[in-house]
Amino acid sequence: MNTEHQLGDWRDQALNFERQINHTVIGQKPAVRNLLLAVFARGHVLLEGQVGVGKTTLLRAVAQGLGGQYQRIEGTIDLMPADLIYYTYLNSDGRPCVDPGPLLKQGEELAIFFFNEINRARPQVHSLLLRVMAERSVSAFNRDYQMPHVQVFADRNRVEREETFELPAAARDRFMMEISIDTPDQDAVLDALMFDPRFHDVDTLVAGIDKNILSYYQLNEIAAQIQASVKTSPTLHHYALDLWKASSRPGAYGIRLSDVEMEQLIQAGASPRGMSYFIRAAKVRAWLEGRDMLLPEDMQAVFQVTMAHRIFLNPMYGYRKEELMPALIEGILNGIAAP
Repeated sequence: MNTEHQLGDWRDQALNFERQINHTVIGQKPAVRNLLLAVFARGHVLLEGQVGVGKTTLLRAVAQGLGGQYQRIEGTIDLMPADLIYYTYLNSDGRPCVDPGPLLKQGEELAIFFFNEINRARPQVHSLLLRVMAERSVSAFNRDYQMPHVQVFADRNRVEREETFELPAAARDRFMMEISIDTPDQDAVLDALMFDPRFHDVDTLVAGIDKNILSYYQLNEIAAQIQASVKTSPTLHHYALDLWKASSRPGAYGIRLSDVEMEQLIQAGASPRGMSYFIRAAKVRAWLEGRDMLLPEDMQAVFQVTMAHRIFLNPMYGYRKEELMPALIEGILNGIAAP
């Protein structure tokens, strides 16, 4: 089968996968689409939302469709890096034993690693997670363990901030996307979540998704084919470069925000790694839309979800981040002329 036909078959499977997830986790279509983009762009994802909005159910649904193994760990103030690698206990004979922890338990079959409430974990734990995200490997027991197919999904609870550690810039920049999972606002969806028994049994709900719709162990190869097959043009290169520069110096591009000294707003703009993630996600969107050419609309569609968490405001404006960042992203997209 040639590459074009193979990618066409995978596109059909991906869209089928998306439909099944949207039938399982209702009212979250934008988040589901962004997760699908991340799966095929092979990027890690930071989820943010209130308690009980379906973040874990959504990730379990993704893991079911990928067919790989799923592991979850809870971020706590006393969690240590070793807790991700092994745990110790006394067996029935009273002898101390060591078993693999969540990162090692499934070996190379680990497809999704979900770190719940990552901001409750100590910086030492974040450092270990950075290596897993960057290298898809971890050192333990005098050897390296490879996890070539793993995607890390982390969650931050936006309600409770006590006993939390803000993620450092290096950790946030490793995430391809930061996706908000909000409570649906459509009355019909809310009614179904309350009264339809189908949504009250999560195990049965997730089991309704076809297993192995997408084979997790083939995703790295398919992702590389997508990136190679979607073409760009010199004008799009210039457009992307302007978007990048505007993330660091928005004032130079005529972007203005209310009650803001634009020259003092930005502490750091998007990194080279962040811009490569941005283009990878945009190419996957073009592929899902059935095109082999990247368009400005693909870049615009993923700009906010790939850029907002890696543009850092100066501390004097940090308390207004939730107000200023959406306005800044909108200003950049409206202020930079698309080809």
